[in-house]
Amino acid sequence: MNPIDEYVSFETRRQFLGKAAKGLGIAALASIVGPGLRGSASRPPGFGPGALGMTHFPAKAKRGIYLFMSGAPSQLDMYDYKPEMQSMFDKDLPDSVRRGQRLTTMTSGQARFPIAPSIFDFEQVGKSGAWISELLPYTKKIVDDIAIVKSMWTEAINHDPAITYIQTGNQIPGRPSLGAWLSYGLGSLNENLPTFVVLNSTWTGRKVAQALFSRLWGAGPLPSEHQGVSLRSKGDPVLYLTDPNGISRETRRDMLDGVNEINEDLYHEFGDPETHARISQYEMAFRMQSSVPDLTDLSDEPDYIFDLYGPDAKVPGTFAYNCLMARRLAEKGVRFSQIFHRGWDQHGVLPKDLPNQCKDVDQASYALITDLKQRGMLDDTLVIWGGEFGRTLYCQGTLTESNYGRDHHPKCYTKWIAGAGVKGGTVYGETDDFGYNIVNDPVHIRDLNATILNRFGVDHQQLSFKHQGLDLRLTGVENARVVSQILA
Repeated sequence: MNPIDEYVSFETRRQFLGKAAKGLGIAALASIVGPGLRGSASRPPGFGPGALGMTHFPAKAKRGIYLFMSGAPSQLDMYDYKPEMQSMFDKDLPDSVRRGQRLTTMTSGQARFPIAPSIFDFEQVGKSGAWISELLPYTKKIVDDIAIVKSMWTEAINHDPAITYIQTGNQIPGRPSLGAWLSYGLGSLNENLPTFVVLNSTWTGRKVAQALFSRLWGAGPLPSEHQGVSLRSKGDPVLYLTDPNGISRETRRDMLDGVNEINEDLYHEFGDPETHARISQYEMAFRMQSSVPDLTDLSDEPDYIFDLYGPDAKVPGTFAYNCLMARRLAEKGVRFSQIFHRGWDQHGVLPKDLPNQCKDVDQASYALITDLKQRGMLDDTLVIWGGEFGRTLYCQGTLTESNYGRDHHPKCYTKWIAGAGVKGGTVYGETDDFGYNIVNDPVHIRDLNATILNRFGVDHQQLSFKHQGLDLRLTGVENARVVSQILA
C-alpha cells in the first residue's frame, strides 16, 4: 500500500467528519457509531474483542500466568540432573564441550573452568520419572501436571538483553511485551480490570539483584492501554486509586467526562490514536476504584487456601501472596498476569542462596497449579515458569566441596509449562553429559513464545503491528515453531 492510500485508510469516519464539519459532522457520526466514548458508554473503551476480532483457531487458553524467575535459576541444581559429574569435581571442563562459546567478562579471564557438580540430591518422581532436586519438594507433587522443557536456549548472555529478549522478542528495548501482544490481539475479558497485570515480588536471596524496568511489560508502539498495570503491595494497589479529600465519586466522574471531551476534540483535530488510548486509561482508572479494592481484599479466602499457599500468602508482596493474587485475577477475567521474582543470579555462594530462593517459590508455584486445578481453571489457564537463561557447569571463582558459583549460560536451560492443553508429565529436550549443550530437541525462546500464542488460539505469524514500515511480531522475522510435542 502506498503512503497516500495508507493514510486515507487510516482516516476514520469520525476524523473525516470532524475535520470537514465540526458540528454537523460530529452529530452525524454519533448516529452512526452509537453511544460516545464517555463513561456512560455501553461498552467502555478498550473493552471487548482485540485487533484480531477472533482467534485464528480454537483457543485452549483463556488466560495466562507467567512466573518469571529473574536472574536465571540454576537448572543444574534444580532440574537437569548430571550424576556423572560427581566424579569430575574440580576437573577442567573439556574444550571439546565448551567449543569456544562466548563467555561473560566475569569468567572469560579465569585461568581454568573447574567442574562444580551439584551438591543437592535428586529424586525421580511422577509417571515421567523426571529428576527433581531436593530443593523443590512441592514441585515434585505437581510433576504430572507440568511439561518440563530442558532444552531452552537463547543468544543473549547478559541479564537485561536476555530478559528484554524473552519478554518482547527482541534484545533491543522498545518492543511490545508478551502480555501487551495478548491484550492487543485478544482484548479484554473484564471491563473493570486491566487486561495485563504485573506483580513484583520480594525475595530472600542476596538483595543485590538485577533491576526490572517497566518497559519489560510495556506496549512499545502498540496503543499504551495495552501495557501492563503494576499492582503495588504497599499503599494503594494502583497510584491515585483513592479520591483526594473533598472529592466525591460524582465529582470525579464529571471531571473525567470533561477531560474526555477535550481529548475527543484533540482526536478529531489531529487523529492521533494515542488520544483514545489515553481516554481508555482514564476510564479504566475510574472503574478500578471500585474493582481493585475488592480484588486485593483477601478476607474472603478460607484458611485452607492460605495453608495451601503457605504462611507468606498473607504477607503482601511475597511470591506466595502474588500467586494467590494471580489466581484471583484469573478468576475475575484478567487476560494475562506476570509475577517477577528476583535474586536468582548466583555467581557465588549458590549453596547458601539458592535454597532460600527455591523456598520462596516452590510451595506457592505448587499451590497455584493445585488451586487452579481444583477450581477447574487449569484447563483454560496457561502457566509458565522460568528465567532468561541458564547457569554454567563450571564454577565462577573459587571452588570448594561446599561452595561454588555459576556464571550465565544461554546455550541450555530449563522452563516448565502447565495447563491449557499442555501435556503434563512430559520431559522434553536433552542436554549433554555436562549439561552444557543441547543434544536433542532444542527450543529457542521464539519457539516458546510461538507456543504460548498458540495456546491462546493465535498464529504467531499472523499477529503483527505496522510500525515505521515494519510488520512487528513477537517472534520476529526468524523461524519459530510451535513445540507440538508438549501439547496434548
